Amino acid sequence: MILPIYVYGQPVLRKVAEDITPEYPQLKELIANMFETMDHAEGVGLAAPQIGLPIRVVVINLDVISDDYPEYKGFRKAFINPHILEVSGELVSMDEGCLSLPGIHESVKRGDKIHVTYLDEDFTPHDEEVEGFLARVMQHEFDHLEGQMFIDHLSPLRKQMIKGKLNAMLKGKAHCTYKVKTVR
Repeated sequence: MILPIYVYGQPVLRKVAEDITPEYPQLKELIANMFETMDHAEGVGLAAPQIGLPIRVVVINLDVISDDYPEYKGFRKAFINPHILEVSGELVSMDEGCLSLPGIHESVKRGDKIHVTYLDEDFTPHDEEVEGFLARVMQHEFDHLEGQMFIDHLSPLRKQMIKGKLNAMLKGKAHCTYKVKTVR
């Protein structure tokens, strides 16, 4: 089922998400719905707060960029209760966009290596070092679980330059091809 994506201004996007247990109701169905919603919106990642749930669940699909990044062929994964333990490596700038910030794309600096822990869909624990583009996507999506968005990494000048677009979203004006839930 395709769910509405919560847009900038929705309070859930600024809440710190909570860990869940294997007893979380209909988790497999939720993950399937998150993948379907993300795919429909043509995203590469989606965090549960973006569909209104303050829980630590993220889905990432990098298979869609495997023509440019062949190492991600078949990469389609859910991350439960993920936590970044360390960000390291070189700071790399790259354009980012977000399904919760339609029409905004800005250059963001992020470390190109992370140390992360998470559970997979079977609640098997993982402790991994991740680098490159996947590390960037994970940082972007896992920020949502901390109540942060990529615009929080921008300079005051860049934030000022997108203020009009953000204010329009606060007024319920979000222009995109997928279903959204605005504050109005």
